[in-house]
Amino acid sequence: MFVLIGAFIGALTGGTLAKRRGGKRADILQYGFVYAMIFAIIGLFITLFIHRMAL
Repeated sequence: MFVLIGAFIGALTGGTLAKRRGGKRADILQYGFVYAMIFAIIGLFITLFIHRMAL
């Protein structure tokens, strides 16, 4: 769940950042994709940490 939420928030953050900087459509998509990947990996580690603490 944290992975999906992280990917969604990352895509929104990256797209917004690129748009504010005056990027074109390709820039916005690239920033959105990269930020989504980074936030999804962070969400993955949060999920792993929570599952490890539950054991």
